[in-house]
Amino acid sequence: MPSSLIYLAVMLAGILLWFVAMKRPVYEAVLLSFLLLLTITGNWGNVWAYIDKALSTSLLYSMVAFVAMSIILTKTKIIDSCIAVILSLIGRVTGGAGYTAVVASAFMGALSGSGPGNVMATGTLTIPAMKRSGFPAHLAANIESNASYMGNMIPPSSNIVAAMGAFTALYPASNMTTGQFWIVLWGIALWFVIQRLFMVWAFCKYYKVKPMRKEDLPDLRTTLRDGWQGLLLPVIILLPFLLDYLFKDNFFTARLGAEGAKYMSSSLLLFIGGLSSLYACGIAKDRSKVKLPALAKMFGDGVKTIAPAIGVCIFGYMIGALFADLNVAEDMGAIITGWNFGKLGTVVAICAITCFMGMVIPGSSLVVIFGPVFITTLATVGCDPLLVAAMLPCICGVMCGITPPLGLGMYAGMTIAESDFDKTFKNNLWWVFAQFALEVIVLMGWLPILGL
Repeated sequence: MPSSLIYLAVMLAGILLWFVAMKRPVYEAVLLSFLLLLTITGNWGNVWAYIDKALSTSLLYSMVAFVAMSIILTKTKIIDSCIAVILSLIGRVTGGAGYTAVVASAFMGALSGSGPGNVMATGTLTIPAMKRSGFPAHLAANIESNASYMGNMIPPSSNIVAAMGAFTALYPASNMTTGQFWIVLWGIALWFVIQRLFMVWAFCKYYKVKPMRKEDLPDLRTTLRDGWQGLLLPVIILLPFLLDYLFKDNFFTARLGAEGAKYMSSSLLLFIGGLSSLYACGIAKDRSKVKLPALAKMFGDGVKTIAPAIGVCIFGYMIGALFADLNVAEDMGAIITGWNFGKLGTVVAICAITCFMGMVIPGSSLVVIFGPVFITTLATVGCDPLLVAAMLPCICGVMCGITPPLGLGMYAGMTIAESDFDKTFKNNLWWVFAQFALEVIVLMGWLPILGL
């Protein structure tokens, strides 16, 4: 057996034993796997180099900024007012509550960066609205959970930062800017939003769903008055990256030089997270929540949210650095390429692998640890490496949230909808299959993607 497979088996065994069997936090499982790998490979002498490389990854600090932003947006209830606006606009059409769940949950999931947390936040509004308009409870639960987990693949979710890090590590000489990477991510996400909207339409036909009753709809004038400021958040977040993408060569590079434009592009990740947080504090209705003592307590309470996510990334980057020394990515790429599956077969195989591993390993861990392997392997068979990197949050981060037994989004949706497990699970398989099929289609390059 190739040594790279042994190393991967050790890592997976450590994570499965500690995270799944012992029910310990996943960051502990990833750290344990790292320690086991150091022992087996005899690389303890390089441990400080691996730690230094992990902590010197600038994208790690961008991730902290966006996780902090998501805490502010969630705690200040800005998200709730935005959902009410969307519901008042879309809820009046047949199946409108379902379409609202897709649009609102995808958008809010990107801002909050938490799949199950977003289900609990937006689902308390959208799931009852869907049930009142005729959606079966199990369908309402799955629409919300599958829409919410799209937040893991839509900027500014912190999950995409790890994917960008994997690409820039493999292609340091690339002219790809942060703005271009984000545009590609939005281009990909658009197809998955359309796919979920189409599935809602099909299920509405099957179950003969009706429009929401007028008395159940929020008043448009009132919701706009209370929530219009929150709707400006996408503009604040999107505009700098759009400008960076459109005017990099003929404006920023001409004035700042190639190096200056490059560093300006990379600094956007930190700058936008902070700016959005300040804006959220400025428009918060409850001013008591954004005073300094309240913010300090908010972040203090949020350490339980921030620390595990950052811990997984740090330890994952350490494993990635160790794997680089062991040439695991090259070995795995050679093994998969040696299967001679061709481009389509390799794409299907990688999507199946991420689907399987996503059943037990969180998506962020998959992106950090296996991202370089997937990019290298798929690029070898002719896939666009930038497209593959932009798809990592999708094939890893989304699948892990909708596929049992780790599919926390489904369980969160079931709790709110009070739906039957068997019916919810069987209906969820349709969503998993549709997700898998569209992943293959996008990676094959059969759809036009904005930014490529």
